[in-house]
Amino acid sequence: MTSERTTLARLRNGQALPLAELPRLPNDAFFAAVQAGVAAGQRVSALFGAALPGTEAIRLYAVLADDAQHRLLAGTTDLDERTYPSLTPACPQVHLFERELAEQFGVKPIGHPWLKPVRYCRSMNGRDAWNRPAGELPPAVGDFYRVEGEEIHEVAVGPVHAGVIEPGHFRFQCGGEQVYHLEIALGFQHRGVEAALIGGPGPRTRALVETLSGDATVAHATCYCQVLEALAGAEAPPRAQSIRGIALELERLACHIGDLGALAGDVGYLPTSSFCGRIRGDFLNMTALLCGNRFGRGLVVPGGAGYDLDSACADELGRRLDAGEKDATRAIQLLWDTQSVLARFEEVGTLSAAAAAELGLVGPAARASGLARDIRRDHPAGCFRAAHPVCATCPGGDVQARAYVRWLEIQQSLAIIRSQLRTLPEGPLTAAVGPLAPETFAVALTEGWRGEVCHVAVTDAQGRLARYKVVDPSFHNWPGLALAMRNQAISDFPICNKSFNLSYCGHDL
Repeated sequence: MTSERTTLARLRNGQALPLAELPRLPNDAFFAAVQAGVAAGQRVSALFGAALPGTEAIRLYAVLADDAQHRLLAGTTDLDERTYPSLTPACPQVHLFERELAEQFGVKPIGHPWLKPVRYCRSMNGRDAWNRPAGELPPAVGDFYRVEGEEIHEVAVGPVHAGVIEPGHFRFQCGGEQVYHLEIALGFQHRGVEAALIGGPGPRTRALVETLSGDATVAHATCYCQVLEALAGAEAPPRAQSIRGIALELERLACHIGDLGALAGDVGYLPTSSFCGRIRGDFLNMTALLCGNRFGRGLVVPGGAGYDLDSACADELGRRLDAGEKDATRAIQLLWDTQSVLARFEEVGTLSAAAAAELGLVGPAARASGLARDIRRDHPAGCFRAAHPVCATCPGGDVQARAYVRWLEIQQSLAIIRSQLRTLPEGPLTAAVGPLAPETFAVALTEGWRGEVCHVAVTDAQGRLARYKVVDPSFHNWPGLALAMRNQAISDFPICNKSFNLSYCGHDL
């Protein structure tokens, strides 16, 4: 039985810990530890709940990332009551986590400034978190914050959009062209993936993980495999770790190049838009060269990699990298050399470093506001343990900064891939992954192209997944887009939105 403690356990990225050794804190000490950690500069990577079978209690889990000390901190507390004092007023980065807890388990944070559903779903333990009669779901759209005034008007966009854009609802409060407030309502793609993962791993588990957010297949699959390997006491061989790293950086390259082309298109600059659309496909085809799938499905498997990289394939990949870098450099350099493009990017959608830190932003969105946070440097795993530190930042915080950080990362990713190709280790491709340890907690982080991907698993007495929590970087970053639109022209929303390019399905899960 776990003894009461007042401090969180220290872990490294990709580590498992028996539940008996995971601190179970009194409620006050648990919330105080989270708040104190954030005040000291740590980030909330995950805050989630799990129903305790046979009881009315809800167990809360917290994972904090201490980037400066290159460690993670974790702990739990059991809530016997359905209320607790909200952390959000003092710690805004947990506001979505607290709303999710209320939605899933009916655990209501007293004092939360805007408590409404996150995904408009029924709770995971079969109860309606919003106290509606049995069988009646929460409404598809809840209340929205409103700015009152004679000259105020409201603009509602979505959830159905043109083209192939995923569904999401954006509600603007405007005075003329100026946006006073933007509220974003998601959840239209909620698939219940976390609930579907419980009881695994099984034949469908890896396929579910690879489709959490399809354009980040490698990032999510890598996180999942690191969690399973930690629970099984296994480690992928060095050769597989290098192949995983190459695939992760190819995924970053394709998405960043595609985003820069889309940003060019949003301001009507067709040369870069057209070129990057084609070049993105070239980099997706490099991933297909590795495994036969342009999004990397089947490449990252528990214990290693599903496909090897022989010398002929490595040579061909190197040749394609050279050609792709040449084409991408020419196409993207046009952006920085065109004053009309820069005039549309600069000082638009500015988000300060203080605001980005307060909201807990991750990935390029955080680095474009000057925050130096990158899992590959701060919590390295796999081949990144031996790689040179990477963390490209830009202090502007505007659309231009978010675009330019992508360009810096494109150059870094090319260098990382070439380094891994030169030093690709010999040896086996996979290691055996045995049964998962029972009643164990494990956490893994990966720097996906949007930012930190976090997976947390808890096993039951039989070594099956009793709870599996996924935090996509979009969950952290959607509030950043809403804040970046304050006092902007509503016509600037498309380029602000594209400069973040967040995942709807990755948020909805």
